Amino acid sequence: MKFVVDARVMIKWYLPEIYEHEATMVLKGKHDLHTPELALSEFCNVIWMKVRRGEITNIEGEKIVSAFSLSSENKITIHSHRKIIKAAYTGADSSGKTFYDWTYLALAVSLSCEMITADSKFYKALEHTPVKDHLRWIEDI
Repeated sequence: MKFVVDARVMIKWYLPEIYEHEATMVLKGKHDLHTPELALSEFCNVIWMKVRRGEITNIEGEKIVSAFSLSSENKITIHSHRKIIKAAYTGADSSGKTFYDWTYLALAVSLSCEMITADSKFYKALEHTPVKDHLRWIEDI
């Protein structure tokens, strides 16, 4: 199956968090995974924040970022924002949810697939809207 994955899902591939098992099933499954280029920055920012808060060491952070860099090259197709920027903006404007979150969802819509998310606020805000068919909660894998 084809899926768009957000940074919150990808973080669970490297750190022990709730739903890490489900996220790992997505990674290890025979899925065609996609993400917008924004995910690279979001992922690395989360790791950086965890280092700053002392949750992981700087060496651990560097190892995770290096491993993610290799994994994202091999397992995930990374898409430019050019083709989805207008749809992401329109979705953010109409829903009140961030442009960043809508970048993932707009990509899923453009690829005619589902976005797997571990962002409960985003998911709950849109689970009863017409875009629901393009959203999947991580726990429902």
